[in-house]
Amino acid sequence: MDLPLPLIIWDGSNMTDQDMSNRHGYVQDVAEEDDNFASATDRAYSFRHPTVLAGVVWKNPVGTASGTFNLDACGRFYDVSQLGSVSTKGVSPVPWEGNPVPRSAESAAGTVNAVGLQNPGVDVYLNDELPRLKHLGATVVTNVAGHSDEDYCQVVEKLADSPADMLEINVSCPNVSSGGMAVGSDPHALERLMKKLRPLTDKPMIIKLTPNITDMTEVARAAEANGADALSMINTFVGMRINTQTGKPIIANITGGVSGPAIHPMALAFVYRVRQALPKIPIIGIGGIATVDDALEFLYAGANAVEVGSAALIDPTAPLHIARQLDQELDSRPELAELLKKGQTWPLE
Repeated sequence: MDLPLPLIIWDGSNMTDQDMSNRHGYVQDVAEEDDNFASATDRAYSFRHPTVLAGVVWKNPVGTASGTFNLDACGRFYDVSQLGSVSTKGVSPVPWEGNPVPRSAESAAGTVNAVGLQNPGVDVYLNDELPRLKHLGATVVTNVAGHSDEDYCQVVEKLADSPADMLEINVSCPNVSSGGMAVGSDPHALERLMKKLRPLTDKPMIIKLTPNITDMTEVARAAEANGADALSMINTFVGMRINTQTGKPIIANITGGVSGPAIHPMALAFVYRVRQALPKIPIIGIGGIATVDDALEFLYAGANAVEVGSAALIDPTAPLHIARQLDQELDSRPELAELLKKGQTWPLE
């Protein structure tokens, strides 16, 4: 079993990407004095139970959720190549500064955040983070963001011949081509976008679905019918918090995305329903995964893999710990392990 690590809790409400990296760097300097920390992160581990998504082999079924992984920060804590995959922050055609601060607020069982997809743009990503991740041996899922169909097309075209292993299209962004609503809320808008994106690359394309919709199965069907190779679900729910001393919203953007353990049961239900409707397409389950049992629930609901997000903001090593614990659990669940190895899913009744 993995040795215990120090619990690291931090408030990222006013933090930029650089702030996050610096904060994790500070904690790492302290943690390096702890022998348990060093032995747990440096010890080599050979995973026994891979999974397959759209022809891409993940050495284990656990990846990072987009928006919660930063190489300069997380790379201080563990060998990122040990994860099944690394899903990077959303990449846009030009640099995005993100939303004004404060950007996040706590809730009883999670957080509300409105970072605004801050990133340096696709050109910087191609010249910096992506080459470094591949040099380390990571399986990379590049998340693609845009405010218009043209934005998405520009990014995908530049990534078409890149070393990225898979592309994850975040269709939860407000989209001017769709009258300001998210493409993922409208199967017809998603169909239009997919018809533009699919001819641009042969790379496996994952569509990341929003839960802020009446029937996700309609959008999932549109994605599969128009060339999606896999689905990831769910993105965050819309929520807000109010400062009762001032009577005003805590987050400068007023609303944000709710993530963490609070959304886990709903995320499971979405995965289950979409799997019932679409028995073949690979699914990555996301939402409130903090323990190995949380991950197992998604696999039994019909997912081929999972991504860990909010838990990594409390303990940066959470994705790796869950991956190792899941590998040990799969030793005693050979039927599930064999299905994952073949790129298949648990047979739901």
